[in-house]
Amino acid sequence: MVSPRTAAAIDRVKTTIDREGVLSISGIRKEFPGVLALDNVQLRIRPGTVHALMGENGAGKSTLMKIIAGVYQPDAGEIRLRGQVVALKSPLDALEQGISMIHQELALMNWMTVAENIWIRREPTNRLGLIDHAKMAQMTADLFARLNIGLDPTVQVSELTVAQKQMVEIAKAVSHNSDVLIMDEPTSALTEREVDHLFAIIRDLRERGIGIVYITHKMNELFEIADEFTVFRDGKYVGTHNASDVTRDDIIRMMVGREITNMFPKVDCPIGGTILEVQNLTLPGVFHDVSFSLRRGEILGLAGLVGSKRSNVAEALFGVHPAESGRILIDGAEVSIKTPAQAMAHGMAFLTEDRKETGCFLTLDCLENIQSALITRSHVRNGFVQQREVNALAEDMARTLRVKTPNLQETVENLSGGNQQKLLIARWLLTKPRILILDEPTRGIDVGAKSEIHRLITELAAQGVAVLMISSELPEVLGMSDRIMVMHEGHVSGFLNRDEADQVKIMSLAAK
Repeated sequence: MVSPRTAAAIDRVKTTIDREGVLSISGIRKEFPGVLALDNVQLRIRPGTVHALMGENGAGKSTLMKIIAGVYQPDAGEIRLRGQVVALKSPLDALEQGISMIHQELALMNWMTVAENIWIRREPTNRLGLIDHAKMAQMTADLFARLNIGLDPTVQVSELTVAQKQMVEIAKAVSHNSDVLIMDEPTSALTEREVDHLFAIIRDLRERGIGIVYITHKMNELFEIADEFTVFRDGKYVGTHNASDVTRDDIIRMMVGREITNMFPKVDCPIGGTILEVQNLTLPGVFHDVSFSLRRGEILGLAGLVGSKRSNVAEALFGVHPAESGRILIDGAEVSIKTPAQAMAHGMAFLTEDRKETGCFLTLDCLENIQSALITRSHVRNGFVQQREVNALAEDMARTLRVKTPNLQETVENLSGGNQQKLLIARWLLTKPRILILDEPTRGIDVGAKSEIHRLITELAAQGVAVLMISSELPEVLGMSDRIMVMHEGHVSGFLNRDEADQVKIMSLAAK
């Protein structure tokens, strides 16, 4: 029997949770080198509700969730869990305090079974202290039965599809019986039928009083599953509303409420004939039937949200991950591009989105990074690199882009992310390409250098270079593009001319 004093304490906690929410954060600030990711943001999650967190790419949603899940530590602010101030020092700490997170990037161990992944560090043991695999498999089967997941607990995770792995992640999170469950883009790899299944699970969890934070870019999901929503923009809190009180356009306006400034200049350039034509380009399971044309002197902006597969299309064009079907034509003639070397031979250049993993040679110096693309095309005579000529070009471009380094012999891994990005841009601009593919060209770049890079891109267009520019910054897309192609979940959802495009129209196509 519960004592009167204990009962009163329980009632006080319940009253606090009803008033403040099972999870309440305020004044959270998080800064990374050169980037203020979160600036005085707030969020309140009530028990038994689904709270959608909305915002453009880079709005700070995932950063806040990683703080709540103990991955990052905030620079300032307060987190209250069940009315009590908490310090979440690690993911394990957050988990033990009742917060589970399903990350956008799946984190299962492929060489272990489904059951082993779900119950890792919580494995049942027999009387000898050894793992009881039969009991663990039965526990997993019972969990799957409750969630209506039809998977074999003993199968190795490496044998599962991406969608099946997502379901395992969901089951793993539910198995902790947490009070707060964070879902970061949980439907990005799911079919429509699998999404319906997930929503059934979410509704069951909501009925059991769990507070769910749901991050998504898909408007239809918000109105189908969410009770409340909060919008972040540029790392700042914009507002919180009941989902029933607003329209789709209201939310889009909250998400894209910035004004376009002169940071993103565009000079009109003569546009010539078609140089690149893409017809029904398809990579099964990634993107399908992607078709577009690109003309000389044109800047074609490519917009889309997380999961739109913009970068995958760029990688296919450059031969990093070639498409399995479809046609690529350059100057009207069909070409086969299976490797980056073949793409470069056709006059293409590609600035990758991930400068650390697929862009820079971090252990080499600045000069070696800049000249790595040059020496395969020009500045080589009789088998020897014209080093003095290459040095002069590299130093001139480094000055133009204001690369901050003691000298070009500095190792690239010692440079800031922004300066590493500038080196990559320098590398490709010096190749004088005919077709330039830019994936997030100004990410991590200071304001002054952004303007300079935009000027250089415009100059290249004026010289007849065809530019395909991918960017998560809508003002950049609107300010620099002659036309805009918008993608949604692996297909082209529409095109907009410069004179008709605005942020709301782009977001409407991106969130179809």
